[in-house]
Amino acid sequence: MALSTVSPPAIPTPEELWARAAEELATAGVKGVTIVWADNNGIPRSQTVPIDQLSSAAAYGVSLSSLFAVLDSHDGTTFAHEGLSTPSGEVRLVPVIDRLVRLKGQPAFAWAPGRQLGADGCPTAYDQRSVLERQVERAQDAGFTVRAGYELEFYLARDAELTPAHRGPAYSPTALLRVDEFAAQLLTDLAADGVPVGQLHAEHGAARLKVSITATDPISAADRQMLARQTIHAAARAQGLRASFAPVVDVAGIGNVWRLHSSIWRGRENLLVGDGPHGLSKAGAGYLAGLLRDLPAIAAVTAPSVPSMTRLRPSAFSGAYAFWGIGNREAPLRFLPSTTMLGSAHANVEMTPSDASGNPYLALAVVIGAGLAGIEESLKLPDPIQDDIGTWTEDKRSSLKIRRLPITTDEQIAVLTENPRIEQVLGADLAGAYRAVRRSDHLWAQDRSIEDVIEGHRWLY
Repeated sequence: MALSTVSPPAIPTPEELWARAAEELATAGVKGVTIVWADNNGIPRSQTVPIDQLSSAAAYGVSLSSLFAVLDSHDGTTFAHEGLSTPSGEVRLVPVIDRLVRLKGQPAFAWAPGRQLGADGCPTAYDQRSVLERQVERAQDAGFTVRAGYELEFYLARDAELTPAHRGPAYSPTALLRVDEFAAQLLTDLAADGVPVGQLHAEHGAARLKVSITATDPISAADRQMLARQTIHAAARAQGLRASFAPVVDVAGIGNVWRLHSSIWRGRENLLVGDGPHGLSKAGAGYLAGLLRDLPAIAAVTAPSVPSMTRLRPSAFSGAYAFWGIGNREAPLRFLPSTTMLGSAHANVEMTPSDASGNPYLALAVVIGAGLAGIEESLKLPDPIQDDIGTWTEDKRSSLKIRRLPITTDEQIAVLTENPRIEQVLGADLAGAYRAVRRSDHLWAQDRSIEDVIEGHRWLY
């Protein structure tokens, strides 16, 4: 029997695939690709390349100053970190092509998250996305996977003077009716951009809305959080509105929490479900205990800005003290157990001291790192607290060793410096840059009124 002489089809090279993608996008009317990353203040930063440069950007990246790692919230560069103490240095910002999305609300542009690579083609020590990738790999090496998702709260204004787009009441269909066109466009655009939504509703307080993003793997969760911001801003602009994700929008307001939900799994088994105390498995209890132990340092990453600390008020559902509870909205770690109706897949822990000023990749990385350390060390979980402990006396809180979460930059720096586990997650170089940025933000804010500080952060995220 004669052998076939027909050659198998050639496998396209990555460059050929990138060129095809660029051609398809250009034919559809896309003019440019915006490559986005989040800095150490949670602020999205970007570089945009013309669509005919996509293949080159995917192969070689685009030039980026290494000093973005020490850029503070107000675009000031601090040289207080020894590793980045001169204006010299360059990295390459490379788009993650398999996350490329044509933006429904900005049809002339595509969007992709970026990675910061050095001259050797490897991630730099300051690349926040790789910090999260390392923790995901650490979990996998230990036989675990993590699922995570964000709830995004934001203020919807009719103008820069903060005229509210709706005046409530919370959870009311009437409130949503007042922003009906925006709500419809937002749900349409998020779906088209590949951001699955669990729900949308009017939150407590005038003009506030919440979008819940469906849980997924941690890297996708961080990417979706970044993409959702862009989509929300574009939908608001299309309707003549403006969205603010700031932790505090005005002194009298409630502020915006970005609740971070997570769960730890072994195969198809959610380890936040078990036959141990409080309905947890041993590993699930260790995960939660790890989060609780490191919560002050975690909060310095997940809610790091000066307005973030202003928002952490007792008896305000903001999670001002380090403790955990079952369904307790005052708890910064709120355990949501499985139920007969929802099943075991829905058990998760919600972290409240989390907002838009926290880089989502770093936020998820420190959560995973702290939780894994708790499992590795078989930490014991104290009993949950179901009260509003803001109403307790200081003596009562002290007797249970319940600490207030950091409310000054000095306290943030101290808990970060003294926590070897969080330092190890971030890496020494990035941890040093991160602390320098926090000090720079503090210096900017220290001689300003709280009203001016809040106004200065209002439209950053």
